[in-house]
Amino acid sequence: MRIAALATLEAVVRNGSFAAAAQEVNITPSAVSMQMKQLEQYLGKQLFDRSGLHVRPTQTARELVELMRSPLHHLEALRRSSSTVVEGHLRVGIIESMQAQLLPGTLRIMASRYPRLHLKPSRGRSTTLTAAVKAGDLDAAFVAQPLKAGGGLLNWEPMLRRELVLIAPGTATESSVAALFRRYDWIRYERDTVTGSLAARYVHENVGESRSSLELDSTMAIVATVSAGLGISIVQPPDAAQQLSYPLRVVKLGRAAPTLQLSLVTRKADVDSRPLQALRDALRAALVDSGGVGAK
Repeated sequence: MRIAALATLEAVVRNGSFAAAAQEVNITPSAVSMQMKQLEQYLGKQLFDRSGLHVRPTQTARELVELMRSPLHHLEALRRSSSTVVEGHLRVGIIESMQAQLLPGTLRIMASRYPRLHLKPSRGRSTTLTAAVKAGDLDAAFVAQPLKAGGGLLNWEPMLRRELVLIAPGTATESSVAALFRRYDWIRYERDTVTGSLAARYVHENVGESRSSLELDSTMAIVATVSAGLGISIVQPPDAAQQLSYPLRVVKLGRAAPTLQLSLVTRKADVDSRPLQALRDALRAALVDSGGVGAK
């Protein structure tokens, strides 16, 4: 059981809802719900009445909050004490598509706030970086979270959600997604990746038949190929620098747009590590500074 779950419970009881507590403790409502279920399993007691439209804390929940309020406040004061120095080395993986947006700001914030905590960044595909965290070769990784990522030895902390978009040549004039697929070949993002799987599902459910002649594993390669007029693709939104170098038409996919969940993955055994908490804080701050939108 994570100590953080007790702090989350206190926030839920005080605020009256999972959503309000999630905003206060800076995680998603679904993560709050998961923490509460884990806490109930640990205690073997029900903490919420879920029979109505809104969950209501049980007497057990209120008693537990009263019991733990003072120890939790003392722990938080100790954790944030200026006399405590966060130091050491962290091996951190960041997927290639997020390195330019995330890495400079994270390094700057870490150097300012935690000068004795040093990052050793690496890049790679989400599957490779996740496997490295599981094996202990990396301490954490910022990756695309698999569609099914429950259980196991890993902890997934949502950081950012990004809608995939359709990119077409800058000269394309078609007015709809269907018309673009009729005219152009579909350049797939490698289908064994999370992005590739989400794109394939969207095309299957919303487009139907399509022509697919290329499958690439690099967003940069896809952007360049699409800009050259060789097809269309469904990928993460290209950044400003890519669009300056490679003229594109970016088309939003509306309500059916597939959404990529980007998360920080760590080992469950390390989840309360102070260096990793410092990394989480720096990543979130870097996302805000870069114009990213945090997990909702």
